[in-house]
Amino acid sequence: MQFRAVKNTENPSVVVLGFPKGAVDFDLIKGYTGVAGQPDFQGNFKQIMSLYHVSDPVKVYLVGLGEEKEKAQAHEAYRWLAHKRKKNWGTEISIDCRHLDKAYTEAAVLGTTLATYDIGTYKTEEEELPAFYDDDFMCTIISNEDVVAEIQRAEATAESMMQIMALVDAPGNVKTPTFLAEWAQNSAQTYGYEFDALEYEELVEEGLEALLAVGQGSQHAPVLIKVEYKPYGLTGNAPKIGLVGKGITFDTGGLSIKPSNNMHYMKSDMGGAAAVLGTIELAAKLKLPVHLVGLVASAENAVDANSVKPGDVIGSYSGKTIEVIDTDAEGRLVLADALSYMIRNYAPDYMIDLATLTGSSVMTLGYSAGAMFTHDDELARLASDCGEAKHERVWRLPLYDDFKADIHSDIADVRNYSGKPLAGAITAAKFLEAFVEDHKHWMHLDIAGVAFGDSPYSKMKSASGYGVRLLHELINRLIN
Repeated sequence: MQFRAVKNTENPSVVVLGFPKGAVDFDLIKGYTGVAGQPDFQGNFKQIMSLYHVSDPVKVYLVGLGEEKEKAQAHEAYRWLAHKRKKNWGTEISIDCRHLDKAYTEAAVLGTTLATYDIGTYKTEEEELPAFYDDDFMCTIISNEDVVAEIQRAEATAESMMQIMALVDAPGNVKTPTFLAEWAQNSAQTYGYEFDALEYEELVEEGLEALLAVGQGSQHAPVLIKVEYKPYGLTGNAPKIGLVGKGITFDTGGLSIKPSNNMHYMKSDMGGAAAVLGTIELAAKLKLPVHLVGLVASAENAVDANSVKPGDVIGSYSGKTIEVIDTDAEGRLVLADALSYMIRNYAPDYMIDLATLTGSSVMTLGYSAGAMFTHDDELARLASDCGEAKHERVWRLPLYDDFKADIHSDIADVRNYSGKPLAGAITAAKFLEAFVEDHKHWMHLDIAGVAFGDSPYSKMKSASGYGVRLLHELINRLIN
């Protein structure tokens, strides 16, 4: 798909008109259809109506952008329209945004581009796709303003989101820790940022014992992926932001094995890693004036004679010992090593980790928001505002010291699971807190309910692309 910006209609054959609720411009609609009157269209969110010109072969699609409170997800309205109507489009469409502000214009490009995501990568029967999927399909944005920057930003964002959606949706037999590392290396070479990886022998030498323990039951060795973006000429005033992602490429639960009914979805247990990699790739594309460091602790949590056992005591990069109560609480183990490694080797000003960590966060917040943990009130407020602005919401949960007892171990420094059927997301965060060395600007985001789930665009659960837009909005506010 290609985009271009113009200031007039240029006789389009297919026109898309988006309207917020209560702001439907019927005169504008009449200009395209030649028909007076008011069609039964109110602009409700994702409402779609198809109209035709009275005599010319012009198709007009109306799409509802909803109320002001729904503006943050306006891209979903355009994506929904494209998803439902793209088979009826030829080789081009025009989206008239002259009556809308630039935020809606960016949403139109973002949503339309996201509609090109094809989840059926591994199908062998070739399906004839509509011209909408072709690289030369033309989408013309009609605007009275200069919207080139908005178009470029939205395109880049959508492309990175689709890249990480494909990663999360990839099957576990393809998506090994090495596969993730190779993806990161290819991205770094393409977009001009630094890549490195600690493989098995280096992990042993460096002492990332928790990461090694999680991966020791798998035929695929664990890896610590390191990516760094720092544009040339960046001043010393720019903050260094560390992003840490959980990269469990498949999670059986280990010897504390999961039930089989939904285990196939555990290919998605690297949603945090995907968000980190996508965020740094997008920062490099947009040449943001910020220093970013990303660490992805990647392993496969498999069942084998070599698997770590419940009751085992393992070491960690920090030097702390950990009693493993539940081998299905493995994400916090790999994050513990990555967080300690980030602090000791990079000393970031801000540090944010993302992980599909607990079912408890889903039980608490459903599929509407990620669980946020931090002692930094200002960072919490900023992240909450960013989440609302981009409809990638987060909700703060406490880090009370009342929960320290839940990670107490009689025989090791900490244990990885409380064994209690409550406050699981909080006790997981308290476990991570033990490895961040009192970092003043650390934030943990448990995104288990928002990174992967039911979708109107697929018949099975699939990736959402959550995290990239949230983190980029947060980064932009931290540097401005």
